[in-house]
Amino acid sequence: MSTIGDAWAYLTDPLSWVGSHGMFGTALDGSLRFQQDSIVALTLEHLYMSFAAVGIAAAVALPLGLWLGHIRRGGGVTTVVSNVSRAMPTLALLTLFSASAIGFGNRAVIIAAALFAFPPILTNTFTGMADVDADVREAAFGQGMTRLQVALRVELPLAVPLIAAGLRTSTTQTVATVPLAALVAGGGLGVIINTGVATQRYGQVLAGGVLIAVLCLGIDALLARAQRAVTPAPLRRAAVVAA
Repeated sequence: MSTIGDAWAYLTDPLSWVGSHGMFGTALDGSLRFQQDSIVALTLEHLYMSFAAVGIAAAVALPLGLWLGHIRRGGGVTTVVSNVSRAMPTLALLTLFSASAIGFGNRAVIIAAALFAFPPILTNTFTGMADVDADVREAAFGQGMTRLQVALRVELPLAVPLIAAGLRTSTTQTVATVPLAALVAGGGLGVIINTGVATQRYGQVLAGGVLIAVLCLGIDALLARAQRAVTPAPLRRAAVVAA
């Protein structure tokens, strides 16, 4: 049978989706454990790690980007930090973590992925706030608004489309990066590829790649709709006119 045929057989086998022992099990410490032979369980674990990483990155990058963008300072530092964070190879970080107290597994992957997810969120948040027209800011101050009111009621709504774009890019990239977890005893859909390589079942490797690609495209499509939904209607109309 060809590799494509093997991949199709793997994807259409119900046992591949639910696992031979169900989707969930119990670890030695009594905690919930995702089964490693279930596509559904591995997908849930993949999403958990991805959104945990993006959540951690956003918790730091969003407030920092909002503040720096509002005061119009730190642009150079923001660029340097973003570039350095983006340049760090995730696999190298995972290797370093494995030799430290962080160790192997999903925790190390979440931390490494959070560092990878940080730059797009910070850069877009800073740029979105800093690029608000100075005349708009001055008009808001002229109406008697405080700095906090200007930041939250004037600048932030105008910056939302770019912030949402940063979150979308960050999330999609993280979903595509998390498969590396399988190389450091972690979970997620990368387990399917890693197991396929180890057992020389290349149809399973192809199936794992297809699943990851479909998941990334699906997440990106959902976030694109969310980005459009949070963009104020006047800005959507202006974008259409500009196009």
